[in-house]
Amino acid sequence: MSRIGKRPIALPAKVEVQIEGQQISVKGPKGELSRSLPPLIAVHQEAQTLKVSRVNESRPARQLHGLCRTLVANMVDGVSRGFERRLELVGVGYRASTQGNKLILNVGYSHPVEIPFPPGIQIAVEGNNVIVVSGIDKELVGNTAARIRAVRPPEPYKGKGIRYVGEQVRRKAGKSGKAKK
Repeated sequence: MSRIGKRPIALPAKVEVQIEGQQISVKGPKGELSRSLPPLIAVHQEAQTLKVSRVNESRPARQLHGLCRTLVANMVDGVSRGFERRLELVGVGYRASTQGNKLILNVGYSHPVEIPFPPGIQIAVEGNNVIVVSGIDKELVGNTAARIRAVRPPEPYKGKGIRYVGEQVRRKAGKSGKAKK
């Protein structure tokens, strides 16, 4: 039995769940999410909890059990509290701004890089060098933050680039100079 899969999911107040076959919809104060689950997984609502179970004990069903439970739990968390990823720009002259539905990054290239927001994602810029990506879909928030980070990942020599707040960048020593005679 999957340790993660067998844990029940507590439903906060103001969160409604609708289960129609393999389609699950979660509605809360921040919005609504829906997802289609594989046919090997079943979801049951009992009072203010959700239970995720597998239809049989086949290997694929066991593999999907914990995953589907976590996906449903993330949906419940997203519509009740939301998710947020913070990125920081490190480097001289690196800055970010928002313009309409786009994030504009000046990160050392000869041109500004424009990244459009996907629907359901809010991006805010604090100061000039902290980007806050927030939304109700954890997967979409993480993917958007990863796309922003991929524009200029942190480099190991000076540490310049876009990194997650709190991310440790492993630094390398530069070239060692020629020994004096």
